[in-house]
Amino acid sequence: MTNQIIPSVKRKQIIELAESGKRTDGRSLTDMRPVEIQTNVIEKAEGSATVRLGDTYVIAGVKFAIGDPFPDIPNDGVMSVSAEFVPLASSEFETGPPDENAIELARVVDRGLRESKLLDTSKLCIIPGKKVWIAWVDIFILDHRGNLMDAAALAGLSALLTSKMPKAEVSGEEVKVTEEFVPVPLRAIPVNVTMAKIGDKLFVDPSLEEEEVMDCRLSVAFAEDDQKQEKICAMQKGGSGTLTPEELLRAVEIAKVKSQELRKHLPSGGK
Repeated sequence: MTNQIIPSVKRKQIIELAESGKRTDGRSLTDMRPVEIQTNVIEKAEGSATVRLGDTYVIAGVKFAIGDPFPDIPNDGVMSVSAEFVPLASSEFETGPPDENAIELARVVDRGLRESKLLDTSKLCIIPGKKVWIAWVDIFILDHRGNLMDAAALAGLSALLTSKMPKAEVSGEEVKVTEEFVPVPLRAIPVNVTMAKIGDKLFVDPSLEEEEVMDCRLSVAFAEDDQKQEKICAMQKGGSGTLTPEELLRAVEIAKVKSQELRKHLPSGGK
């Protein structure tokens, strides 16, 4: 009974505060927590970044390896995103294979990076149809205090923006990796913004307390094109609650504004 009462009391308090545009941590409904990004934090990675979003703490690393292309895109390189919930980050995280939450997180981050076409995979081809570069983006959750979606997306993005890839030399059918590093071929930069719906209000960058009582969650990724115009490149809803068409449009407009704010925090490669 206690386990049911506590969330109910929290939800009521959060909704009552939201009526006056406030939240339990003092923010307004559209305020994000402080953002801090550090890059090149893992010496042996080709790119890496840590992100602090409030007290949520995430680290990402990028490694490039030579592998086989997918049969349906034989002349394109590959990007693969994985996420691991380290047990020390939360009492709810357990050791073992990735659970459905880790898989969903990796897919949301992957979708934003992939659909924005951030990585120009056509330039990762080494031997057409035979050998390509594979970009492995690994994300680790170190402290879970809410909104892992945006923290992980920022970490993966920042790691890629500041990464360098090894240079490959081809001699016949043989590929040799040199000690030289070259810039990673990047294009449109995606920024993810997540909101929680509680009652009839939308909460930008939900805290863990808010996520525990939310009806549903919406993540929207915007990519900036050559004309500096923001365009939606990915969207993901989570939770069993629903959004009305009006709420969805309002969420998209809020996400567009917040993505521009978050873009200012990106490392120089994203500006």
